Amino acid sequence: MKVIVIGNNHAGTAAITHLRANHPDVEVVSYDSNDNISFLACGIALWVGGTIKEPDGLFYSNPEKMKEMGAKVNMRHEVVNIDFGTKTVRVKDLETEIESDDNYDKIILAMGSWPIIPPIPGIDMKGIHISKLFQHAQGIIENVKQSDVKKVTVVGAGYIGVELIEAFHKHGKDVTLIEAEDRILCKYFDSEMTAAPEGELKKQGIHIRTSEKVVKFEGEDGKVTKVVTDKGEYETDMVIFSVGFKPNTVMIADQLETLPNGAIKVNEFMQTSLPDVYACGDCAAVHSNATHNEEYIALATNAVRMGILCALNIKENKVPSPGVQGSNAIQIFDYKMASTGLSETAALERGIKVSSNVVEDASRAEFMPTYDQVKIKVVYETESRRLIGAQIMSTGDYTLAIHTFSLAIQKQMSVDEFALTDFFFLPHFNKPVSYMTSVALTAE
Repeated sequence: MKVIVIGNNHAGTAAITHLRANHPDVEVVSYDSNDNISFLACGIALWVGGTIKEPDGLFYSNPEKMKEMGAKVNMRHEVVNIDFGTKTVRVKDLETEIESDDNYDKIILAMGSWPIIPPIPGIDMKGIHISKLFQHAQGIIENVKQSDVKKVTVVGAGYIGVELIEAFHKHGKDVTLIEAEDRILCKYFDSEMTAAPEGELKKQGIHIRTSEKVVKFEGEDGKVTKVVTDKGEYETDMVIFSVGFKPNTVMIADQLETLPNGAIKVNEFMQTSLPDVYACGDCAAVHSNATHNEEYIALATNAVRMGILCALNIKENKVPSPGVQGSNAIQIFDYKMASTGLSETAALERGIKVSSNVVEDASRAEFMPTYDQVKIKVVYETESRRLIGAQIMSTGDYTLAIHTFSLAIQKQMSVDEFALTDFFFLPHFNKPVSYMTSVALTAE
């Protein structure tokens, strides 16, 4: 059997690695237009901000490693067409410009995602960056080091945008954050959780401009100098545009069943609507255990798991996906935050009738010499009382607690069942009724 993998980042790398480990008799061939693989884009802000000095650790694999495993890895090769009927892939060598065909028995689509770039006037000017690839990170670092770059504007208050404004602040830049929604991180957290971190950003001198939409960019000699929104104008020397991602599926989306945004639909074994065609990573949809629907949740963790599942099920349907909760985390100055499942805001947007409860409590017994305050929130269906989301925030690090809620959502636990779950107690670590059980016990 010959398997072709299209895309060599998180999902593709995981698929290739586990194909070779579990099916050494399978011929594995991969194609990717980039010259590097497995770059952790979530580490860009760490590199930009100087937390890490070199980017080497942001790569967890390379083409040489996969070749040593027996895979035929073709970098700088762009797939220009896939004929699913004849099982033929048309590929262009970007170094020689020569095109050739390759055939497969089964194919794994792992093309990933690409930043959303709307047709805003001036968006193609110099000094406007997107943040996705290693090359993007290099360009951002090179630009931010220039002495004439004093004002930096970040458009989009999702994870990438919020992490980068802190990185630019460490460089002593005058930073402005522009967001069309009314607060930061609104996709993942509710207002109870975002208010304090947003206040901290303002306290640090970062200009937060929420409920503003960028309408155009202006510049001189082809270089950006101003960001114009529907409510104001902001002088700038550099812009990061980061308003979200879309599946990189334009070439094949009309041939497969997809979500409205182009994410490829797959079943629990990562099979698409066409025989012998699998999909994984940011180009594909996932089954959400919170909504019981197919959703687009572009996270590296989801991508890796989906790639593994493609490999395990390539010969026969052996290991079904357990679904996902979309668990995620972020640090904003001293605030450590994590969420899983749906926020109350996201649930209401989907028309789900939910209730919620918020508790702020000590991390361990108050008679201990030290303890932290932890704020935690649960979201559950009003009628069934099924847990569908949780969020946690503290200046101490309690983010790992979100994994417990993630598992509870996966197992379809009710808030009442979770409230009576057997958790240990020792004053060194927690309270007789911890913040995790307390937030469930006091739910209406």
